[in-house]
Amino acid sequence: MPLDLNDHHFKPQTKAAFMTRDLTEQNLAIVDAHIKGEGRDPGAVMSLYTDDIVLDMPTRGITLHGKAAIEANYRRMFGAMELISMTPIERFATFDRVIDDCVARFKLVREGFEAAPYPIGSTIDLRLLHVFHMKDGKIARETVFEGWTRID
Repeated sequence: MPLDLNDHHFKPQTKAAFMTRDLTEQNLAIVDAHIKGEGRDPGAVMSLYTDDIVLDMPTRGITLHGKAAIEANYRRMFGAMELISMTPIERFATFDRVIDDCVARFKLVREGFEAAPYPIGSTIDLRLLHVFHMKDGKIARETVFEGWTRID
């Protein structure tokens, strides 16, 4: 049986599919901007967050509420490391979530990376699994699961 484009069941499904795809693409773009910008200019990525943003890093027992606390943490954290490389593994999205899996290699060069399990001077491979909860085109919650490996 040929597809009837005038069938009333076809249009809502197609419209929903386009809406979901648009939201998914938008969410991927927001997270991409966040990942690329957080280490360079933490203040610039704060507009990507909702006002009631929560950043949870359960591996290190840290939960931060609000843009000011998160920006201050990013400034300390990225100021305490020398980034060597960032290797993406996988990133995918739905209409309300983005999952990002990557490995960051860096050297801890000074104090500021709160609850880091290794001392200053260590070179680290840090496996990061981010779960972003998206709301109205912004990041409403970011949960970061970390797997630390000292490589020196």
